[in-house]
Amino acid sequence: MKKTTLTLISLFAISMFVVSCGGGGQQNAEQQTVQATGPYSDLPADIQAMMPRGEEIYKTKCTVCHQTTGLGIESVFPPLAKADYLIADKVRAVAQTLNGSKIEMIVNGKKYTQEMIPQVDTKEDAVAVINYVLNNLGNKDGFVTLSEVANVEIKPRPAPAPAK
Repeated sequence: MKKTTLTLISLFAISMFVVSCGGGGQQNAEQQTVQATGPYSDLPADIQAMMPRGEEIYKTKCTVCHQTTGLGIESVFPPLAKADYLIADKVRAVAQTLNGSKIEMIVNGKKYTQEMIPQVDTKEDAVAVINYVLNNLGNKDGFVTLSEVANVEIKPRPAPAPAK
């Protein structure tokens, strides 16, 4: 009797340890369900995984000009919220995020000529922030993948001027 009780207690302790360490199948299924019902559940898993990085980049680099709302500053910095220019060419948006832009843009019927300086150094960061914008700020406009931007050239940046 003592041996059976000790064996049952041991098995119970081992099973509790396995479940608490993530080994329980039920816990993993619950985690997958939570992820599948999140705000990006309609996007592929690899795109969903980019969203926290994209949000961080947007908040630290983009809000100064485009504002937290994505509405920009009229006649100076274009909106990203419901922006026809952005949606029309997602690869171009990644290229401009990487390399900046000096071209005139017509966004939602309004002209913008303010230069945009490069915001990120890698295609991964550019894709992450563009995907964040495409799926936030009132947008629900799909996504762009790293394979779609494989041919985007990252242009060299001029060296900073020496201090005087």
